[in-house]
Amino acid sequence: MPEQDPGLPSLEIAGRRATIRLNRPERHNRLEVADLLALDAMLQELAGRSDLRCLVLTARGKSFSSGYDINALGGIGGAPPIRFEAVVDRLEALPIPTICAFNGSVYGGSTDLALACDFRIGVEGMSFLMPAAKIGMHYYASGLRRFVAKLGAQATKRAFLLADTLDAPTLLAIGYLDRLVPADQLDAAVEALAGQLEANAPNAVRGMKHVIDGLARGDADLAAAQAAHLACHGSAELAEGLRAFAEKRRPVFE
Repeated sequence: MPEQDPGLPSLEIAGRRATIRLNRPERHNRLEVADLLALDAMLQELAGRSDLRCLVLTARGKSFSSGYDINALGGIGGAPPIRFEAVVDRLEALPIPTICAFNGSVYGGSTDLALACDFRIGVEGMSFLMPAAKIGMHYYASGLRRFVAKLGAQATKRAFLLADTLDAPTLLAIGYLDRLVPADQLDAAVEALAGQLEANAPNAVRGMKHVIDGLARGDADLAAAQAAHLACHGSAELAEGLRAFAEKRRPVFE
């Protein structure tokens, strides 16, 4: 039986939290086809878990990720068995909230992988580069839609048409980063943000994430969203939340 590639992404589940870590630091966590297949399988597994409250996506080494293996582009070596954008779209559609914890800089398609997460925490000194225009690649539609929906058209043009290298303060200013911290405070910042998500009502969080993402795409089912709102009035979650408020304590959601 062949040994598993130690450079494949790893999945760890501890309590209510899942962590996916990219594991090719010697290549700046460049994503190869095998990595995409592994990530896709992990995300499918996590999508079926009702016990989880959040996912953290991070990496080993000095860089978060240098993007997709350029040798897999342009038909080099034949068509890959999985499309990069399919994995990114699956990450965005994950029912639980997601946090990207940047341990370093991000380039290429991995800028979109991170943007598919609900929240992004960056470290001082990191940078961002989307070189599609420099290599003659017209980026895929769902990625451009994600950038425009989350950052606006002008920031997207700066990233894609100018192919500017953006520093950490700029990434915070345009909304690509939600928080920017010194590198030695990254773990604490992730813990604090994940703790907030895990403490909130899981069904309400999942439901509202689904509706918000649909609104951003322009395809939200407003009738279903209103039905979910009305249904929550008889839920155990709301009962616990109101009871905890009246008793001046933190709610405990199961």
